[in-house]
Amino acid sequence: MELLYMKIAVDAMGGDYAPEETVLGAIDAVQTDDIEVVLVGDETRLRALLKEYGAAQQSRISIVHASEVIEMHEHPAQAIRKKKDASILVATRLVKEGRCDAVVAPGSTGAAVSAALLGLGRIKGIERPCIATPLPSKKGITVLLDSGANANSKPKHLLEGAIMGAHYAKYILGIADPLVGLLNIGEEASKGNDLCQRTYPLLEHLKTISFYGNVEGRDIPNGTVDVVVCDGFVGNVILKFGEGMALFIIKLVKDAIRHGGWLAKLGALAVYPALKSLKKRLDFTEYGGAPLLGVNGSFIICHGSSKAKAIKNAIRIASEFVEKDVVGHIRKSIEEEQVEQYNEQ
Repeated sequence: MELLYMKIAVDAMGGDYAPEETVLGAIDAVQTDDIEVVLVGDETRLRALLKEYGAAQQSRISIVHASEVIEMHEHPAQAIRKKKDASILVATRLVKEGRCDAVVAPGSTGAAVSAALLGLGRIKGIERPCIATPLPSKKGITVLLDSGANANSKPKHLLEGAIMGAHYAKYILGIADPLVGLLNIGEEASKGNDLCQRTYPLLEHLKTISFYGNVEGRDIPNGTVDVVVCDGFVGNVILKFGEGMALFIIKLVKDAIRHGGWLAKLGALAVYPALKSLKKRLDFTEYGGAPLLGVNGSFIICHGSSKAKAIKNAIRIASEFVEKDVVGHIRKSIEEEQVEQYNEQ
């Protein structure tokens, strides 16, 4: 009896290190998990890489040819309209047609979001899908959304994000009753700009989430809540600042050891396991990718500079997303909360 594996479509041509690192990540993924990977891109180039890496006969990796690729520097909307056979569009089409279960998309975030909206559409009641990014915190993981899909949000969009983020935290991170906070400049309900003040009462009345109230920037690493909701402009600034700060801290530690003399180097040997653990917690590749929540399908967006490790973990996250039917749970809650009534918000 032939085993049926979950099938993940991967845009093999998107990103700074594609397709080499993408292919390596796919090879690692099928060796670790019971899944299939469909690499989408230049078939000749991808077959040559599989042969080079000793995986030409790997039965759980297949290729679907795409003759075009959307580069990082291209305008997403224009490129999507112009390049009909772009790898990200072909990968998304495989899910739309039911030939694959999920998409993993390294490369241009804008192109990925546009491809998902065009190819999969929105969940009924969702006006603006958003990107949910897991960030390390004192208590484990804090989910930040939106982290870049929408630069100009309305209260309804933050309400949608709160519902979707809570379900991501529950079903993927295993948090039974996630606490949701609204990012603001103070804890009081009256604080903040017009967007925050209008969003707060909407979140208070939701039935399917546990709303904590306002939280501040320092609450994100402190793990005060499990899910932090904000507009995509602010969320992306926080995400990029956090990535830069993590790299800066690691560099400071390395420089201090390098220039601290033999005592510092001896001490570093003693605390090496702790330093290694710290680096792992701050490394975005451990989380693989961030789901685009609100589209009619499982869609994982990877960092543009993703290498094999991040690709492998993104494929794993994609399979978990499908297995736990996160899209179905979101769809049910959106209907239960009757989110469409907030269309004017």
